[in-house]
Formats: sequence, structure tokens, C-alpha cells
Amino acid sequence: MEELKQYRDQIDRIDRELARLFQDRMEVVDRVGRYKQTRGIPVLDNKREREVLAAKAELARDGGMQADLAALFENIMAISRRRQRKLVREDGAETGYDQCKKALAAARAPVANPTVAYQGVAGAYSEMACLNFFGENGSKNVGLEQFEDVFEALKKGEADYAVLPIENSTSGAIRQVYDLMSRYECYIVGETTVRVEHCLMAPKGASLDTITHVYSHEQGLFQSDRFLNAHPNWCQVPCADTAGAGQYVAQTGDITKAAICSERAARLYGLEILARGTNHNSENTTRFVVVSPAMELPDGADKVSTVFTLPHEAGSLHQIMTIFAVNGLNVTRLESRPIPGCSWDYMFFLDFTGSLVTPELDGVLHELAQTAADFRVLGNFVANL
Repeated sequence: MEELKQYRDQIDRIDRELARLFQDRMEVVDRVGRYKQTRGIPVLDNKREREVLAAKAELARDGGMQADLAALFENIMAISRRRQRKLVREDGAETGYDQCKKALAAARAPVANPTVAYQGVAGAYSEMACLNFFGENGSKNVGLEQFEDVFEALKKGEADYAVLPIENSTSGAIRQVYDLMSRYECYIVGETTVRVEHCLMAPKGASLDTITHVYSHEQGLFQSDRFLNAHPNWCQVPCADTAGAGQYVAQTGDITKAAICSERAARLYGLEILARGTNHNSENTTRFVVVSPAMELPDGADKVSTVFTLPHEAGSLHQIMTIFAVNGLNVTRLESRPIPGCSWDYMFFLDFTGSLVTPELDGVLHELAQTAADFRVLGNFVANL
């Protein structure tokens, strides 16, 4: 034990020296910040930082420590940028940051008794998400045919909010919704989840033996694949939404046709449930976001959602993640989507914990806007997960 104590004492002495040298470095960093402030020089110089990190890595006595040494200095440089941002104001230089501040200044109060648009018809899981978030009688819910129709209703002022599925615990991200979120100017103001229990339903008189065709949304068919694989003679027909499939089957009255959708849809359209829980994942859950044409800041907002692109360079995503690590912010979701017309270039959707009204996040937003391209804050809302 005495030998271990000696090692720990050595580490303590080295740490005290590191702390002294770190504070000396920060004093120089402050002088650099004041220099940049007087000359209008941006805080971040990506080319310079890459050169510095490469040089620091070369200082390692052991080649196996190069990556660790580079990571250490990457964090030190991130802290340095944060300090400099307290001195350097880069007004007009960061479009994403400016847009966020304008949206915050124009933030509206929640709309009472709103009109809420969703994709599908009555009985859809999206309608159930509306009821979850706004209450049974808290909103007028309007079903529309396509996801883009929902965004257009927001844009034209025909709806106060939209409720849209963003990811499913079984099948993953809803790609089309992510793509539309990047194209339309809108803000996430809330989220909710719906437990998905698919049922096989058909007109009165039908049985498993009479069915030849099964209708549902492609996700409903995918999530029920094990059940459907047991009936290889059934023809699977994708539809725009699960409840719409139930509505169509009810209208036909044809006992050879069945739909996979919710129990609520079966009640609404007078169909008989032939099998419950057709989805193989009993914990199947879909997360929905509540979208507004204007920023809102609900009480207790603790999750920030963003979208951005990055240069096709080694380490660009790592640089973004370092910003969150240095500032003690927890990233709760990261989703990438290809950029249309740009092969192998991606946009990133990233959620992290925090509140836009706290002063600490101002510098974080500055740095994110400067480090990433096309940076945009999608909203600040109360986490439901």
C-alpha cells in the first residue's frame, strides 16, 4: 500500500502542475480573445485547429498515445473557444444562431383549443398521439392524406399544430418526416409516445381462411412480418396509413380483405378483430413530435432539437460532439439523412438536454453554428422519454 500511496502522491503533484499550466494557458487565451475582438477575427479557425492538433499528437513519446494526446488538446481547445466567445461577439456571422435568437424573440404562447393536423384518418396512431398530447376534447384534429399535406397546412395557417411520427422502436426513423422537417420552417414544441398494438381485422363473416389480401401502412406490414410469414398465401398491400387501410376494407365489405391497424380503428369502422398483437415486438412504441409554425418555450423545456450539415472531412462530427462533452450536455439522439442531390453528404438531426433560456447555452449555440454548416434549432420542449 505504501508503494501505491507514493504513486498517488506523484500524480497529485503532476496534477497541481497541470492545473497551474492550464490556468496560465487560459490567461493567454483571454489575451487572444481580446485581440480577435478588436480586429473582428472569428473565434474558430478550423484549418489552424487541425494543424495544431496534428502537431500536438506528434509530441507523444509513445505512438500509441497520439490519439489520447490529441483528444486531450481537443478538449482544451474547446474550452478555450468557449472562453473567447464571452469576449468576441460575432454578430451577423452565424446565420443559424441569428435565426434562433429571432425565433426566441418572436416565440408565441401555446394556442388554446387549437386545430391540429395529422397524417391519416380517424383511428390512426397519429390521431391517438393528438389525443394523448392535447386531451380528448382539447383540440380539433384534422386528418390529411400525406405527410407533406400536414406541413403545408401549417405553412398556410390552416392548422395551429401538426403531430407527426418521428421514430418507431422497431423500425427506426420515419425518414420522410425527417426530410420534411429539414425543408419546412417549423419548430418542435412537444413530443409524445403511443404504444403500438396492431390487430388483424376484417368485415363481419371473415375468418383467417377467407382472407387473401391484407392492407396496411408499409410500417404496419413490416412490424407484423412474423405473423404474416405464417400466412404466405396472403397478398400484402401497402397503404398510405394503417387506419386508412381499415377504412377501405370496411367500405368494401369483402371477407377476402383484411387490414392491420389499431383496435380503435376496428371500433370506428365496424370491423371484427381476428388477431391481436400481430406486431412481433410487444413493446412496439412510436414517438411523435408536436410541430408549430412558430417557436414556443413551454415551462420546463429540457430538450433541444437541431439539424445541421457537416463538411465531408475526417473528424468533423467528432468536433461537434466535443462541444457537448466540454459543456456537460447529454446528446439524447443523433440521426443522419442523405442530402438530396449530394452523394455521400449528410444532414444530422441531433437532440440534447438543455434549455434555450439559460445563459450557458448561448455560447454553445454560437459554437455549433460556426462549426456546422446550415445549423438550425428546431425547438426546445419538454422531454417525454
